[in-house]
Amino acid sequence: MLIEAERHGETGVHERLKRVGVIDVGSNSVRLVVFDGAARSPEYFYNEKILCGLGRGLRKTGRLNPEGKARALAALERFSALVGVFDIKSVRTVATAAVREATDGVSFCGEVKMRTGLDIMIASGREEARLSAQGVLLGWPDADGFVCDMGGASMEIAEVRDGTVGRVESTPLGSLTIRGDKGRNGRTEHDLVQRIQELRNRLPGHNPRLFLVGGSFRAIARLDMEYRGYPLKVLHEYRMSPAGLNTTLARIRSGRQEDLAVVPSISPERLEHVPGAARVLFVLVDVFEPEEIAISGYGIREGLLYESLPESLRRRDPLTEVCRAMETSSARFPGFGERLAAWVGPLFPEADRERQRLILAACLLHDVTWRAHPDYRAEVCFDNATRANLGGLDHTGRIFIGMSLFHRYSKSIDPGRNRALSEFLAPEERQDAKTLGRAMRLGALLGGAMTDRMGVLRMDSGHVKLDFGGRGHAIHGEAIQRRLDALARAVGKEPVVVL
Repeated sequence: MLIEAERHGETGVHERLKRVGVIDVGSNSVRLVVFDGAARSPEYFYNEKILCGLGRGLRKTGRLNPEGKARALAALERFSALVGVFDIKSVRTVATAAVREATDGVSFCGEVKMRTGLDIMIASGREEARLSAQGVLLGWPDADGFVCDMGGASMEIAEVRDGTVGRVESTPLGSLTIRGDKGRNGRTEHDLVQRIQELRNRLPGHNPRLFLVGGSFRAIARLDMEYRGYPLKVLHEYRMSPAGLNTTLARIRSGRQEDLAVVPSISPERLEHVPGAARVLFVLVDVFEPEEIAISGYGIREGLLYESLPESLRRRDPLTEVCRAMETSSARFPGFGERLAAWVGPLFPEADRERQRLILAACLLHDVTWRAHPDYRAEVCFDNATRANLGGLDHTGRIFIGMSLFHRYSKSIDPGRNRALSEFLAPEERQDAKTLGRAMRLGALLGGAMTDRMGVLRMDSGHVKLDFGGRGHAIHGEAIQRRLDALARAVGKEPVVVL
């Protein structure tokens, strides 16, 4: 894994990775992902998936599907060529359950090596579970619960707690294998319950959250979003209650085609696996009894990346790391975001640790879209924050940052087309977002190139005070006064300037 250290600003340090390729030879699909950007929260420079179905029919024949092998070999030849085009020096190729269990799996890897030069690591079930859990930890350093990754030929479960992977298990309950089971109330259903109950017996303990990984589970989440009318179409960190999810699973298991075809982005090939995955998930939730279910956009590929990070880098906050990287590459005054966050801090004396990191993230991002047209800058900022590839951030946090940036660039207090998403925030959160946005708007005018002349921002029971400490005569002007007035109105206080 190739990492470059880069210092920026006064206090922030983030590390960038050179392009790293991961090829995942799964039971259902073969995928190439090229990571770039901030090492702790990488960006997807390239991402291509081919649904090959290597594991189709594996339970009956014990061998890889012939058509799937041909498609997989063609895909891997293409991916090998792309690795050369992108000049990627570090590539890891991993195969999972289908190749692991097939009698011709090793010979298939040999043929791939001969035709492409790619060395395939065949992961054991326990290794696959560990890697998927590490992928979740890349996005959730404080993840607490169980990670469940359903592939085509197997399902892995791993415990995550205190930033580490604990007990791991693997079972042959994949989306391809479960499709062959008949009936919902006969022996196969009994076997399904029995297998998952055995998993639970080997993995006892409190389960605050079940983290779901895999394309079939993500398709179920897409359907849940559609059924609920959920407005933010970001799968990573999408959360469901057990009762709400069971309602969706019942609808999927009813078998009505019109209920499955409501999301055009889900391919017909993927939809074939959804009913079987719904059967498994229904039992999984019933047996493991999670308090909450969350979708992870990260899995085995991100787990391979996480495995190569030094421990010091794993402990960093993925949200602030990627925001620092975005500031470094796109803002007019890299490093100012840290100073801005400290400057607005007195406005939020009761902010807890989570709110403080959201404030810092918003300040780091406050100038990264300055090139957008002024008429649309507020909306562009909001869209970037709510839809960007950001780890360590739930949907409420995304919306808080987005609304803060909206108010940073918009004079209007009405979020307009973003009103539906703003309603996700509690009234006090909406107020804090507006206050932060108005404060960033003022701070951006004061700071940037002159961070030593911003003065001190304070707030008491009746006033918002900007104190220049005797250095403000040459700095203060009408534009600054207007923005201070707007900030004071946002918090219901009187503006005061001390020159």
